Amino acid sequence: MRIEILMSFKSMMSRIRSCLVVVVILLPSQVAAEMQFLSIAENAVVMYDAPSLKAEKLYVASLHLPVEAVVTVEGWIKVRDSGGSLAWVENKFLSQQQYVIVIVPLADIYQAPDDRSELVFQAQEGVVIEWLNTDGDAPGWMKVRHRDGQAGYIKVGQVWGS
Repeated sequence: MRIEILMSFKSMMSRIRSCLVVVVILLPSQVAAEMQFLSIAENAVVMYDAPSLKAEKLYVASLHLPVEAVVTVEGWIKVRDSGGSLAWVENKFLSQQQYVIVIVPLADIYQAPDDRSELVFQAQEGVVIEWLNTDGDAPGWMKVRHRDGQAGYIKVGQVWGS
């Protein structure tokens, strides 16, 4: 009888391990598929610690700041910024228009998706630039435009928000 219980227990543990392996393998692709990046749609938007105008005000976000949507609750979205900080913002202050933020000390933006092409401009860490999100982007590159109108290609590892 003990041997049967032990065999049944081992079989059950084996099935649990198999299920966990499947979850561990599939979960990252599920998470990546659901990531949604938005941008702040107005200048000086207050970010809160809870989904309420009565909640503590954490900081003020500027126009076009890219954020990642984490949770949506009745007119509010919990977002993560490039530094990993979490905050709540009213949905009406967010836009689907995509921007990225430079996360390296100095990023190079080139005429073509090739670091041997002509350098168009450089952007310092913290600069927000519009992601033009073209279907023809070369792997590892994205087309961007600075607010002053200059456009070019940047390596995806130099920005956050895409």
